[in-house]
Amino acid sequence: MSDMLLSLAASTPAVRSLYSQVDRAARSDAKVLITGESGTGKEVMARLIHERSQRRTSQLTTINCAGIPDSLLESELFGYRRGSFTGAVRDRQGVLEKAHGGTLFMDEVGEMSLRMQGLLLRFLETGEIQPLGSEAAGRHVDVRVITATNRQLEQDVASQSFRLDLYYRLKVIHVHIPPLRQRPEDIVPLLDHFMAKYCERYRVPKRVISAEAIECLRDYGWPGNIRQLKNVAERLVVCAEDGPITVEELPLDSHDPSETHEERVAPHVARADALFERMINGGESFWLAVYGPFMLRDLTRDDVRLIVRKGLVQSHGNYMRMLQTFNMPADDYKRFLNFLRKHQCQLSFQPFRSDTPSRIPQPIETPTSRLAEAE
Repeated sequence: MSDMLLSLAASTPAVRSLYSQVDRAARSDAKVLITGESGTGKEVMARLIHERSQRRTSQLTTINCAGIPDSLLESELFGYRRGSFTGAVRDRQGVLEKAHGGTLFMDEVGEMSLRMQGLLLRFLETGEIQPLGSEAAGRHVDVRVITATNRQLEQDVASQSFRLDLYYRLKVIHVHIPPLRQRPEDIVPLLDHFMAKYCERYRVPKRVISAEAIECLRDYGWPGNIRQLKNVAERLVVCAEDGPITVEELPLDSHDPSETHEERVAPHVARADALFERMINGGESFWLAVYGPFMLRDLTRDDVRLIVRKGLVQSHGNYMRMLQTFNMPADDYKRFLNFLRKHQCQLSFQPFRSDTPSRIPQPIETPTSRLAEAE
């Protein structure tokens, strides 16, 4: 996507501003914190900073802190020695050691536990790594660290779920990527770029966009940001018709005012049913089937609440037993509850206990919870 940003750099103020921030960040080895909503291109920014820095001839290593359970994240970062734990049959380098001389990009750093935050802070202060199970003195590595998050870390610091000292360590240089809805002038050039790429891939002629469709694109909220826009471009190319692209062809999620409440929330119920089935009968874990898509904003809080409700019914109100239902190890109990609390998806277990009259808990008033009550 970096070539796309290069093509836009001379035409849109927002991208020119981002490029100015990238240039400033690339001049030194200072730590960089990239913030922005999901889908805005934080990893693209990290790659641009690396490619324009003096470390560009070395490797850029990436790790997604949200996609790795806390019990494994330490070994992924620092590595381990054979025999340090069950299944450690050989020595393994961690990503910090692999990134020696280059850059490490840590995505979703705001999802790290306080314990892992402490370990990361120590490394940032000393530059020293010690693999799990190693009794030798720690080794110093030369790594530039770039982090990214879609969370409001200032709020997490205030709630004491993110360390203040680590926050300031990471935020030496701050690059914020505004959401696409705040950059309407970028929408059409970006769509044009993506469609040109997909037309070349699928070998179809490029179509023009009608003035009405352009206006609709600029007025749309783009909750999925550039990632969503890219998907829209591919669908418009794959499902190409003759003539200019019209408003009716735009695959944008919107609510028809004439729809009933049940019609609006029906997709949430269908998604929850399908994902619950995948976990119960397909053996998929909650982290793969639900957590990953939710962090990518392919699922909503209403979807997750419905899935949790189904799990509480299945486990008779026992969150620990729900771990087995959702194919998670018992060690994930704290991480699971922290995730639910953080995203307002935890439901009260009491209504699902056998000695309590059944009703649907409502931690937050939502359309889906109201539909669930009606069931």
